[in-house]
Amino acid sequence: MDNRAIGVYDSGFGGLSVWQELRRMLPQESLIYLGDGKNCPYGGRSREEIRGFATAAVERLVAEGVKMVVVGCNTATTAAVEHLRATWQDMPIVGLEPAVKPACLTTRTRRIAVLATEHSLRSDMFLATAARYASDVEVVKVVGEGFVELVERGAERSPEAEDAVRRVVEPLLGEGIDKIVLGCTHYPFLRPIIERVIDGNDIAVIDSGEAVARRVKWLLERYDIAADGTKMPQYSFLSFADEEYREALERRAESIARELK
Repeated sequence: MDNRAIGVYDSGFGGLSVWQELRRMLPQESLIYLGDGKNCPYGGRSREEIRGFATAAVERLVAEGVKMVVVGCNTATTAAVEHLRATWQDMPIVGLEPAVKPACLTTRTRRIAVLATEHSLRSDMFLATAARYASDVEVVKVVGEGFVELVERGAERSPEAEDAVRRVVEPLLGEGIDKIVLGCTHYPFLRPIIERVIDGNDIAVIDSGEAVARRVKWLLERYDIAADGTKMPQYSFLSFADEEYREALERRAESIARELK
């Protein structure tokens, strides 16, 4: 048993969608969330840049004494997770990738859409997953233009967000698509608008948060590092941006926690 915290890292606010699932599924575990903020968004950056950001983030979390790291960022996963695992071989590191596999296995129409950042959609990891599971499925790749920036500004319920989502999602309607995969952890914050836009079209929306939480739970049990429940879990927040940004992360997380109760 191990009462040290689990570290969760994202480019900004998006990984809180994963933090939410971890807190819901593993209520005894302490969590340290690091939202970069300073370098967000990652989508249009080079692989080398993103790898540097991810390495700095994991170094910071390791300095805080975490027992595991969840890279709660699809773009950072595709660019850096293998490098991170090679660097910290003695610590479990969990990455994210778009939920292409479950979408391909359950599609009826053999046509799905993946909404993700530019970097994720052209990454080797995404292309390999699509090649493996989508050999007989058409995968429509769509960049969620402006989605990350909207969530970072806390504007996911604004008319601007409604317009941005409609511009991206409405062209997918009537095209035989029956699954939309959210391939960036920022995008679930826009899910209510996405579901409103697709209402009546028999399209399911899929994201990776719950699957990642199940994977973390399995690893905690496998390595016998789950918290023993004798201590109250602690939740803390870090950022490479300023204190205002860190406080905004904490406020957003508190709001999410209230909804879990």
